[in-house]
Amino acid sequence: MGKRGKKGGKEEKRGKNGGKEGGMEKGKKGKEQKQERKQKRKKRKKRKTPNQANPRVWAPPRCAPRPAHLLQAPPTSSRPRPLSPPRALIGCPRRRPAHGLGAPGPRVRAPRCPRGAAARMALRSALSVRIVEGRDLPAKDITGSSDPYCIVKIDNEPIIRTATVWKTLSPFWGEEYEVHLQPSFHSVSIYVMDEDALSRDDVIGKVCITRAMLAEHPKGYSGWVSLSEVDPDEEVQGEIHLCVELLEGEGGRRLRCTVLEARDLAKKDRNGASDPFVRVRYNGKTQESTVVKKSCYPRWNESFEFELPEPAGEKLCVEVWDWDLVSKNDFLGKVVFSVQGLRAAGQQEGWFRLQPHRSKPREDGRRGSLGSLQLQLRLRDETVLPSHCYQPLVQLLCQEVKSGRQDGRVHLVTLLDETTTAECRQEVAVNLVKLFLGQGLVKEFLDLLFELELAKSCEPNTLFRSNSLASKSMESFLKVTGMQYLHAVLGPIITRVFEEKKYVELDPSKVEIKDVGCSGLHRVQTESEVMEQGRQHLQSYLGELLDTISKSAPTCPPVIRAAFRQLFQRVGERFPEHQHARFVAVTSFLCLRFFSPAIMTPKLFHLRDAHADARTSRTLLLLAKAIQMVGNMEPAAGRAKEAWLAPLQPALQQGASQMKAFITRLVGTEEEEGGGEGRLRSPPAAVVKEGLLFVHKTRGKGPLLSCAAKKLHFCLTGEALSFAKSPGAERIGSIALANIRAAEKVEEKSFGSCHVMQVVYVDENGQQETAYLQCKCVNELNQWLSALRKVCGNNPQLLCAYHPGVFRGDKWTCCHQKDKTGLGCDRTRHGVTLQDWSDPLDPDAEAQRLFQHLHGLQQPLREKYWELVKMEDPQSGPQVCSEGAPVPPGLSQLFEVLQDLEGCHRLLSPSPPVSPALLELQT
Repeated sequence: MGKRGKKGGKEEKRGKNGGKEGGMEKGKKGKEQKQERKQKRKKRKKRKTPNQANPRVWAPPRCAPRPAHLLQAPPTSSRPRPLSPPRALIGCPRRRPAHGLGAPGPRVRAPRCPRGAAARMALRSALSVRIVEGRDLPAKDITGSSDPYCIVKIDNEPIIRTATVWKTLSPFWGEEYEVHLQPSFHSVSIYVMDEDALSRDDVIGKVCITRAMLAEHPKGYSGWVSLSEVDPDEEVQGEIHLCVELLEGEGGRRLRCTVLEARDLAKKDRNGASDPFVRVRYNGKTQESTVVKKSCYPRWNESFEFELPEPAGEKLCVEVWDWDLVSKNDFLGKVVFSVQGLRAAGQQEGWFRLQPHRSKPREDGRRGSLGSLQLQLRLRDETVLPSHCYQPLVQLLCQEVKSGRQDGRVHLVTLLDETTTAECRQEVAVNLVKLFLGQGLVKEFLDLLFELELAKSCEPNTLFRSNSLASKSMESFLKVTGMQYLHAVLGPIITRVFEEKKYVELDPSKVEIKDVGCSGLHRVQTESEVMEQGRQHLQSYLGELLDTISKSAPTCPPVIRAAFRQLFQRVGERFPEHQHARFVAVTSFLCLRFFSPAIMTPKLFHLRDAHADARTSRTLLLLAKAIQMVGNMEPAAGRAKEAWLAPLQPALQQGASQMKAFITRLVGTEEEEGGGEGRLRSPPAAVVKEGLLFVHKTRGKGPLLSCAAKKLHFCLTGEALSFAKSPGAERIGSIALANIRAAEKVEEKSFGSCHVMQVVYVDENGQQETAYLQCKCVNELNQWLSALRKVCGNNPQLLCAYHPGVFRGDKWTCCHQKDKTGLGCDRTRHGVTLQDWSDPLDPDAEAQRLFQHLHGLQQPLREKYWELVKMEDPQSGPQVCSEGAPVPPGLSQLFEVLQDLEGCHRLLSPSPPVSPALLELQT
């Protein structure tokens, strides 16, 4: 066993008081002690946090009481600061204007910021994950098949769960997510599981991708990845707090390692926790700490000393294990580092990430036998500057939109469309739509795109069928602004199809008599009877859907109606002899790019929580095909391609008439609100998320905690988190968003469920309370956490640490700390959120992404400009595309703004963190 910190403190006290000294020596020593005490008091004053009244606010997590030999802190320059707050930024630079041959236009320059301004810069990481499909998975069920689904973990924390695809070894998911993460995350793991109804789910395999691997593919990775077997010794997580120092003494030099605490350790026992202890090994000697029972956030506060040989070539190894009474101890992780770097530093302290075992040889023989996954991953690290830095770029883009299309002038939007690749066009379209939604110019932006698209030589039948910037922008615009409308229109019919599970098939080559059974006791249905019955079902679904669409014109968002009205008018002016084209232009977006994809894949549009089975999927496909034919306004064309759709012809013709009348009502009524069409209105009381949650019983006070141990209907708006007994009932109470301090997960052992979250808030009396709410699955849990973190992201007093357990008896269940109001034992995760269609607009993030895109297109923009000029005016002669070639004022001004922003990034980008001189991690 190692020496305790208390013992070390007693030894130091005995050393101070022992021995007799003369009067002169005592006087000198007393003066020196007074000076040391004064210096310590000054240091303590400097280290105080800005909010001493509430130590839980803006303060790095403190560890357990330290041993006496650690009370005198080393110089701050040698101590790592992994949790230090972000520094204030200084102002943006101003560059001299680039001289061009074009006529100078109105300059939009970045304002000069005073040095030391309190502008804050946000460091963000966004991970896009698309799980496409799997193949050649092993069979886990006795039927020779599996029921696979995927779990996505970020640093071993579950974030996403895909839907289960039943009875297949080659599942298709096609699910796409975007997760906003802390920039300090390390790895992404995707586990393929087999769902079992009666027993525990089986693990098929996993794919682990580190942050360094993602950084090697800045444009994203797409391909097949083989699954590897899950090794328990590699399933480690968490961090450990260590302090290592060299001691000089009469007996020689000694190495002291103080193990303070650990956090977020892996759960190895059935009770949802572990019994961790530490094993320290150096130079052939091993020492162990005490065992902390039932905790993944243990606090040891123990010291271990070793004799330091010369030369100090060995490595110090700190291992964490889970103690088991009967079975073998489980490995929880280790930290291995070199001692040679400690000579210069003297002492090092900090949090260090636990690493897995690497000594065992990896068996790649089974890698191919576990199957593979097709993935699309992209990591995007963003440095979002203060808002004023992006104002010149935003103003310039707004000026270009307001100026509109002019004859004889190459528009900046045209250059952007021509130089953007097909892979990036969807992302650029989303950024532009969100940016102009925030500026109230989305109607003008879309109208400009329509005008530029119609100026090209095109046929009315192929209008907006390509993947141009106009098509992608309108498609993104509908998804951003119309998802609530989509759910209201398609939700009832999708629910009916899933619940009825009727067999619908019109293609004679795909009819299967065995799937529909018998019509009577002894007679099997014929093929014609099956097709007629399927036609009736499909016609019933189609009629109900078209009736719902026809009645939905008044409930369609005003901003969407305004955009379709502009499109309707522009197409009518461009093709006056083809008035039919006006309706087809609207349905090409509304039916082909909005309604039909949502009908075919309702899971991807959040209309259902699970994928459809084979029978339901075929019914949805036929319904989506029918809506497409109705949107084409020419059912005969679809019948010519697929003759078996002929029985549905009367219903399609009637549907085309209904759709035409609907579009006439949709675009015919001018909105009374004059200037509100171009801006996405999100009133403060708009519902962000709502649903039933189970409230766990606690000993707190207040309306929410007193009516515990029951299900309540929660409604999150832009003002408060309110709750009632049922949807539509009078609310019982509410929690103001300004009073919420954190929204985090709760340990599984606290309530026997891993889908519990806690909302830490301050009540009317200023007392801090915690509400524990249970969700039904991991996806609902993360959706609620994301929604709460987004609406409370600007609260000034958010906590930096929290307790993942509950306070029972006289201590916290997570770290066994007895101070109920003490600082938490784990870091909060305010920045970890899932992107959703209901997210509030973030103009700074959109402007930063547009800057990154435009910054890499400066030379292609210049070359494309001269190419288009030469196409319009062949007599202008050859143009030289060089660095100093003249460009129009708008393009020249854009280059100046991009150069200013580049200078801001160079000046304001933080320097890379200095790693501790002690550690040299062995991976």
